[in-house]
Amino acid sequence: MATRVFINLPVKDLERSMAFFNGLGYSFNPQFTDDRAACMVVNEHIYVMMLVESYFKTFTRKEISNAHQATEVLLALDAASREEVQQTITKATELGGSIYAEPQDHGWMYQHSFADPDGHQWEIVYMDPTNIPNS
Repeated sequence: MATRVFINLPVKDLERSMAFFNGLGYSFNPQFTDDRAACMVVNEHIYVMMLVESYFKTFTRKEISNAHQATEVLLALDAASREEVQQTITKATELGGSIYAEPQDHGWMYQHSFADPDGHQWEIVYMDPTNIPNS
């Protein structure tokens, strides 16, 4: 059974990507970070490997999609509150990210979305378990 998740994303400028996510409060594991790749720690079980495109290409025979033009994945991270969702979105745009969708309020779930400088789409979501509707 898997105990950790590693998400691999191609990036054009590794230093810019690291600065962006450092600005959002994420750290990087130096053991798995060099001039070709950086290991962003989301939590003790989830990591995002940011790989410069030339290095990323060594892991696949397919074309790398341009995340500014096509959606290859939606990355969703939870937040502790609606306020944390908004704070993250505000900070992401201040750091050079962009909004790609308006916030959505479903009562029990609130989400807002940004794209990082490489165009990867990130959903920040707060869910109130006490208000989840019964199916």
